[in-house]
Order: sequence, then C-alpha cells, then structure tokens
Amino acid sequence: MKNFLKKYIHYNIKDYKIGLVISVAALSIIGILMVRSARPDLMDRQILGVLLGICAMVVISLIDYKWVLNFYWPMYFLNLVLLAAIWIPGLGVVTNGARRWLNLGFTQLQPSDLTKILMILFFSRFLSDRERVINNPKVILQAIGLILPSLAMIYAQPNLSTTLCVATLFCALLFLAGLSYKFVGTVLAITVPTVVIFLAIAVQPNQPFLHDYQQERILAWLEPEKYAADESYQQLNSVMAIGSGQLSGKGYDNDDTTSVKNGNFVSEPQTDFIFAIIGEELGFVGCCVVIFLILLIVIQCIMVGLKAKDTGGRIICGGVAALIGIQSFINIGVATLILPNTGLSLPFVSYGLTSVVCFFMGIGFVLNVGLQPNKYQ
Repeated sequence: MKNFLKKYIHYNIKDYKIGLVISVAALSIIGILMVRSARPDLMDRQILGVLLGICAMVVISLIDYKWVLNFYWPMYFLNLVLLAAIWIPGLGVVTNGARRWLNLGFTQLQPSDLTKILMILFFSRFLSDRERVINNPKVILQAIGLILPSLAMIYAQPNLSTTLCVATLFCALLFLAGLSYKFVGTVLAITVPTVVIFLAIAVQPNQPFLHDYQQERILAWLEPEKYAADESYQQLNSVMAIGSGQLSGKGYDNDDTTSVKNGNFVSEPQTDFIFAIIGEELGFVGCCVVIFLILLIVIQCIMVGLKAKDTGGRIICGGVAALIGIQSFINIGVATLILPNTGLSLPFVSYGLTSVVCFFMGIGFVLNVGLQPNKYQ
C-alpha cells in the first residue's frame, strides 16, 4: 500500500488546475440556486450531489489515470451489467413508461449517466493501444461493435436522446484518437443525407423506427404552432420564459404571477428545462454567464488535453470536454426550440444525483491528467 501511494499519488500541488475547479464550483453553485428556485424541496439533495461529486473529483484527481485504464475491460463489462440490471424486476424502476433507473434502496442510479464516463475511459485505452492503426477499417469496426451493445440497451429503455449523445461522444473519441480527416469527411458525406432521409421517413405515418411519442416530438419541432397545445407546449413556454426575462431577468426566486415557473407551465423545470428558469429569473445576462462558464470548462479541459503526455490522457480530456459541450448544446437547444424535445440534463446545473456526480468524476480524471506532465520530470 505504501509503495502504491508513493508511486501513484505523489504530485506537485502547483500543477493542480485550480481554475478548472473554480469554474466547475461556480457553475454548480448556480445549479444549486436554480434548483432551489425551481423545486425548493430538492435543494438539499442537489447540495448532497455536489458535495459527493467534489469528494469523488478530489479522490479521482489523485489517482494515476494510467493505472485506472489498466482496468478498462472490467469497466466495459461493468457498464453492460448496470445497463442490463434495469430490466431485473424489483431492481429496475419505471417512470413515465421509461425504464432508466436502478433502485439501490437509499437512492436511485441512472446507469446511462455512468456509461458516458466509463466509455470515455474504456475507449481512451482501447483506441490509444491502436493509435498507429486507428484508420484501419478493422479497428474502426471493432470499436463500433463494442459501443453498439450500450447504444442498443440505452435505446431500449427507451432513451433516444442519451443514445444520440453517447453515439456523438463515440464519434468524438474516434476523432481524438487520430482518425483521418479523409475518413471523417467520408462519414459526414454519408451521415448527413442519411439523417435527412431518416427525418423524412420518421414523420410519415406508421414509420417503423420511432415510438409514437418520439415521432410526435419531431413533428412538434418542425411545426411547433400546430402542436402548441400538447407536444410543443413546454418548449414554447420555455422560449416565452427566456424571452420574458429580457436583459436582467425578473429576479431570482420571484413570486411574479405571470412567471412561467410559478404558473407551472413547464414540467420538470429543475432538470430538462432549468435553462428556461435561468433565462426568466436572471435574464440574458444570467444565460450568458452560464454559457460562458460551460465554455470555459470545455476550453480548460481541451487545454489540459493538449499538454497530456500520451494519447490516453488526450482522449480523456477531449472526451470529457466533448461530453459537457454536446450535452449542454442539446439541453439549451431544447429549451430554445432549436432541437426537438429530449430529456438531457444541463451539466452541473440540472438536478440529478447520478448526473452531477458523474460529471465531477469526469473532471477528476481531467485534473489527474493535468498533474502528470511534471510528475516524471
């Protein structure tokens, strides 16, 4: 044990990325305040999630990520076991027709949130081991074959939004591993027309790909006024809330009777539509502050990755940056009607114990990568 501590937990504190920690902490504090405004009864659990996340971040940041990546196959199978466990009667929890949570007795765990971090770690090792042959079709097919079981089980929950998020994250990981621009261009040339064709088919009656509610959300996104009374109701109210906040907002936790939040015109304001609450109460300035902090976190993760000693560290940092950026874009895009309605949280801001802790874990690994450059000098 003594040798382990000496070998893996001996760092120079000056290399600790305090700026990244401050940015994450500031965004998390805003999250706690906004959750309190949206659902006061959930604030204590959000604080607990942030505290647990900070503890996990600090501990993980002091453990050599290269040692952790030695267990990449156990992490891969742990992910599959957790995703499969939601189908076990009595263990899996069904809410609003979706089976996405595990009942641990004292709390609920959403395995798909943990999937994002475990997949970043797994593919960091898997792809870095194959860095010199990353453009080999066999290696790419192997990687696709390894991500497909996770995507299939998440989609079956059903959870299309997280499926798309993880799939996009996977593409980012391949790019970070050194996938050639020629291959990326070829994939885009195929993917873009495919998505257009898919959307054209998805809006047709009796289409075989989507659940009815998923199809209705796409239709409501394309024609929001036509579905203003049902599927577009929340998003239209969200846009109205953000717009009503104008420059400086109506005031934090206000009791304005015309407030979208106080009128309960948006469901789940503490999770999917928390950006609408930010816009209404803190205005354009508040929205800009949140977006700035998210961008700052993403940029700092990328900067750490650029100085990483190896490909594995670079993929971890880039993967965490991509995850935060992708999920933030989707959440804000839904709140502003840029994207169809989905169920993804805003990193570090939305309510959710599993989500908050997992994002802090991701930052912990980035911090450890940042501690490495001076470690062996």
